[in-house]
Amino acid sequence: MESLNTDQTGDRWRVVDEWRRHQREDRLNTQSSAGRPPLKLFGGLTIGALGVVFGDIGTSPLYAFKVAIGQASRGVVGEADVLGIISLMLWALTIVVTVKYAIFLMRADNRGEGGMLSLMALAQRAEGRRTFAVLALGVCGAGLFYGDAMITPAMSVLSAVEGLRTIPALAGDVTESAVIAISLAILVALFLVQARGTAAVAALFGPICLAWFLVLALLGVAHIPESPRVLLALDPSRGVSFLVGHGMVGLFVLGSVSLTITGAEALYADMGHFGRGPIRLAWAAFVFPALALNYLGQGAAALAYIGRTGQTGIANQDWFFTMAPAFARAPLVILATMATIIASQAVITGAYSLSSQAMQLGLLPRLNLRRTSETQAGQIYLPTINFLLMTGVILLVGIFKNSGNMANAYGLAVTGTMAVDTALAAVVTRRLWKWPLWRTLLIVVPLLLVDATFFVSNSLKLISGAWVSLAMGAAVAAIIATWVHGRSVLSENEHRNRIPLLDFLASLRRRPRQRVSGTAVFLSPDPGLAPIALLHNLKHNGVLHECNAIVTVTTASEPYARSRVAPTFEVLCDGFVRVGLTFGYMEHPDVPHALANLAQAGHLFEPGQTSYFMSRRSIVSSHADGLSHLQDRLFISLARNSANPCDFFNIPSDQVVEMGMQVAL
Repeated sequence: MESLNTDQTGDRWRVVDEWRRHQREDRLNTQSSAGRPPLKLFGGLTIGALGVVFGDIGTSPLYAFKVAIGQASRGVVGEADVLGIISLMLWALTIVVTVKYAIFLMRADNRGEGGMLSLMALAQRAEGRRTFAVLALGVCGAGLFYGDAMITPAMSVLSAVEGLRTIPALAGDVTESAVIAISLAILVALFLVQARGTAAVAALFGPICLAWFLVLALLGVAHIPESPRVLLALDPSRGVSFLVGHGMVGLFVLGSVSLTITGAEALYADMGHFGRGPIRLAWAAFVFPALALNYLGQGAAALAYIGRTGQTGIANQDWFFTMAPAFARAPLVILATMATIIASQAVITGAYSLSSQAMQLGLLPRLNLRRTSETQAGQIYLPTINFLLMTGVILLVGIFKNSGNMANAYGLAVTGTMAVDTALAAVVTRRLWKWPLWRTLLIVVPLLLVDATFFVSNSLKLISGAWVSLAMGAAVAAIIATWVHGRSVLSENEHRNRIPLLDFLASLRRRPRQRVSGTAVFLSPDPGLAPIALLHNLKHNGVLHECNAIVTVTTASEPYARSRVAPTFEVLCDGFVRVGLTFGYMEHPDVPHALANLAQAGHLFEPGQTSYFMSRRSIVSSHADGLSHLQDRLFISLARNSANPCDFFNIPSDQVVEMGMQVAL
């Protein structure tokens, strides 16, 4: 790295990769390096964060104020209402994004990494075990995140394409069907290119979003002089008065105000990619001022409109695009569309990352994972997740048809995820950081009340669309819960029917078997039991290898454990060793590479003379207690469609011997 400028390097991800290498080295000596990137990388990481971290929240001005005004128009919309709505938006950004995420939650890094599952792993470490409450919170949060990952692309792209209606030359020609068709074409194309990777265009994300935030600020600054009274919205009492004076309508509007903070969780989730410092700088210096100025500008434009024409038609205005001069609206629509594509890409990539972590933590079955870059570890592609997201997005666009309708489904997933973050943070502050109870309550309770208020206000829209978020979240949570419970039941059943490893070795000493040259590796989840593949190999082939390694792969509750936790190597008896490998939940477990490192240390794992014996299990239902009939069928379906473990552990197929077996669930 000779420069921190993203344009000069031609690839933003090079800056990110160098930062992550710095983190991994620094973790050997420090607890966390999330906020201390080298000075030469700071500028590049800050610009890169604009494109990835803030793409979602940065496109909220396209629809948030428009939807909130639409909700308020059920009553009488006047100056006090506009000021109240803008005040709620500004203070939502201040309390939720600045105080909760940028200041408080970003301190809860798991050795530099953030995000829902990182926080869950941190909370589990604080408890010392996997507790039901922490696991349930993590499962619910993950389910809601997947719902958010489907709604965000549909909502943001639809709202940008709807801007075509504000172009005078196209007035009357852009129908709802045309908006839907254009939006679907953009979204489908976005999902189809995922398999090719995004590294080639990722360098443009930061500069495009920098231009986007500058445009947001300029549009706002241009309109604030039209009605300077909009600055009264900086007074939080304006927002409180609006809520108190509007009753149920105020709660509906508050649900729409939550659209202002969509994407706030990305500050925490992407901390491992960019570091705490660059994300905080990007928020404070670029994003927050641009968003605040734009919302103030939209409020000023609305006040000026009310002053000129009265209240009629105020709910039907596309306030964001009408702020721009007529000649500039076409370029603004193009820029807005690019910004929403970048926001959608960030959410899709986040879904891939979350799925990869969930697989490592045993929350999801192993899925086919492809790496779309030979040099950038973060560039991954999961075909199954991509297909499910694309299907969900297409259905959402077809069902809701416009951004106004879809807004009813959006807020519940976002605010639910935020509430889970706060609840998990309470466990971390109390159990891991050892804060006194009064201090934990002083910080967590107000934040949880804000989250709960937003969540309840969005729950009022359950019939009009919020049910979609709950349905998506419940479906994902049911899959995770079934997989976790099914694996537990399966493990208990297998444990009852398997032989302790030491008893098996004792029987071999009494009755030696013929040996063949080479090394046999048997992967086993329980190092105390004889692997089933070993027993089947002995039963059917009647021979053993000169060296037999029982290898257990463990996932740690930290993102990168390989550099901190050394492999264990234990000689059991003549020809048998037991090896323990530990990987972090963000690492791709490469078993041959780890064993090759042991070979360099003098142990017997020469790649050309090592065979891997794997058990291919065929799971059948025994109709015993443990799982319901529906859970039985779902778990068996998930197990049958999971990816080959050889691919997951990066084992070459020409070194694998598979032993078939049937297991009763």
